[in-house]
Amino acid sequence: MSKTVKKPIEELAYEEAYSELEGIVTALEAGDQVLDEALALFERSQLLSKHCAALLARAELKVQELSGETLEPFQESE
Repeated sequence: MSKTVKKPIEELAYEEAYSELEGIVTALEAGDQVLDEALALFERSQLLSKHCAALLARAELKVQELSGETLEPFQESE
């Protein structure tokens, strides 16, 4: 990961947060960081993951509000 200034997590759209999370996973898998850098990346990845989950939960709630019912699990037709 580059040393560029990153937007605060709470300002990221879902797609931005998910893309950054993917980049962090790739970087951590490569293992090219010293321990402190790897820990910082891991910490940010945890925050990004929680942010993505919260955004998805809000989207699900909005869909439920708009549809007026609870969401049913997706079942693929045969």
